Amino acid sequence: MCGIVGYIGDKQAAPFLLDGMSKLEYRGYDSAGIAVFEKGRIRVEKCVGRLEALRQKLSGNMPAGTMGIGHTRWATHGRPSDRNAHPHADSSGEFVVVHNGIIENYMSLKEELLAKNHVFLSETDSEVVAHLMAVNYNGDFEETVKKVLGMIEGSYSLVFLCAKEPDKLICTKKDNPLVIGLGTGENFIASDIPAIIAKTRRTFIMNDGEIATVTKDAVWVQDIKGTPISKKVFEVNWNAEAAEKGGFEHFMLKEIYEQPKAMRDTMTGRVAHDGSRIDFEELNWTKEDFADISKIFIIGCGTAYHAGMVGKYYLEQLARVPVEVDIASEFRYRNPIIDSSCLTIIISQSGETSDTLAALKEARRLGSRTLAITNVVGSSVAREADQVAYTHAGPEIAVASTKAYTTQLLLMLMLAVYVGQIKGNLNDDRTRELVTAIKQVPEQIHQLLENVEQLKVFATQYGNSEDVFYLGRSLDYAVALEGALKMKEISYIHAEAYAAGELKHGTLALIVEGVPVIVLATQNDVYDKTISNLQEVKARDAVVIAIAQEGDSNIAKYADHVIFIPRAEKYLTPLLSVLPLQLLAYYAALTRGCDVDKPRNLAKSVTVE
Repeated sequence: MCGIVGYIGDKQAAPFLLDGMSKLEYRGYDSAGIAVFEKGRIRVEKCVGRLEALRQKLSGNMPAGTMGIGHTRWATHGRPSDRNAHPHADSSGEFVVVHNGIIENYMSLKEELLAKNHVFLSETDSEVVAHLMAVNYNGDFEETVKKVLGMIEGSYSLVFLCAKEPDKLICTKKDNPLVIGLGTGENFIASDIPAIIAKTRRTFIMNDGEIATVTKDAVWVQDIKGTPISKKVFEVNWNAEAAEKGGFEHFMLKEIYEQPKAMRDTMTGRVAHDGSRIDFEELNWTKEDFADISKIFIIGCGTAYHAGMVGKYYLEQLARVPVEVDIASEFRYRNPIIDSSCLTIIISQSGETSDTLAALKEARRLGSRTLAITNVVGSSVAREADQVAYTHAGPEIAVASTKAYTTQLLLMLMLAVYVGQIKGNLNDDRTRELVTAIKQVPEQIHQLLENVEQLKVFATQYGNSEDVFYLGRSLDYAVALEGALKMKEISYIHAEAYAAGELKHGTLALIVEGVPVIVLATQNDVYDKTISNLQEVKARDAVVIAIAQEGDSNIAKYADHVIFIPRAEKYLTPLLSVLPLQLLAYYAALTRGCDVDKPRNLAKSVTVE
């Protein structure tokens, strides 16, 4: 998730911009830049790498001016580089913009601008906005912004700087956060409160569709039709550390709550506006591309491996392609039977996981086509693979993965639908049903996150247990594995997940009175068998916490407690059922006094074997 800052007032802008950007470093970024109105023109300075590199570049030559904007970039379009860093300007340098989000229709807009002899300096989607401002400027900054907003599609927080009207900044948002800080003789703009908390605690929290004109003495907010909007001042009562976490106690909890937005970002540009299909322009596969694919291998470590297990179900059932899932550290050493008739999908949140990267290289050596699924543009697996699909989850700070996992699941599901379309295994009606269900998931997750009190109670009751078991069948088994991993990662409780049908093959010996057993029962085709397994552990006096779909009036007869998720298409239930498992692990860790964001012995990115 990129960081935005803006300043207009009587003081020098550059020092504030650099300081504000430093307060957003925790979010993760690959380049940084500022633009300051200096001596009648807009001076843009930017470079790839850490903020310190930008400071060094500006040492002894700091831009002088009292209005400017700054940006720390997390790449989505174009690899990290000086030219892809923000801010972006039009060819004349009179219009400069910083942008968080994704402009879905940037390519068609860019082609139109290229036909008019516009010269682009970056590979980004964001630069298009600056050029559109130049083309459409009619002498009125505000009206030009409104016209451009009517032309672009996607998600964004945008801040505009215009050399022709140097007494104001204009900002707006859709699906990405933006806040305005209110000062005396100066005002501030930021994508997150930590950037401005040292300067003011009086803020306007911007809502989607609002457009703010910010001068040093006033803030004017309106909608795209020009209707004035009265904003209520929000007084920030967090300290600086809490502000980084958005008021949440831990980054992990913040990232759990970011999942609806992360999923919308994963969908952006891939779900047709009319809901008729899934498209991956970055892959652009055809039926011929799959004519000779006999098998798909999915490779990952830890949470990514669990996402791959769910992906196997998706691809086999929707695309009808045989799939094998491998732990990356085992793949190279089993002499896999793989050749040019295979597609190997590599899943890695960071794109730098050592074992996963080595498995990718081995698959390529054996002749397989390769596709990387990762969150980090320009990462090692993205560079090494033949093709890449980004999850766009935004930076994940906590060691235990949450939003990276669910966006991996979502991307795998969309990929399976995409391949199913290409191969002709999904008809138009079935595709539309799946796409409709996919589009509903962010709101369903939001509903789940509004009611967590029950989970807090369970975590308090059972958080001091030494053992906990997870059971499930089919897709529920794959999700159970991830739930158990989260529990052991951050609470240090011994947690194990089993395919429920394996109970009689040894696991029942571990079931004793009072041991918590979490049973996932969301899959209708194996529901009766799962209930049977639930009864087996209940007969041994286990405490059963069941995860079931809303409207299931049967399961309460057998379980001690039931956590309901919104009723959904079977392929979407993993995206919903994992939420209570993430939260149970989180609140159990709190109960036990564990360091949630930095669990012992673990690192965020495993870059050694």
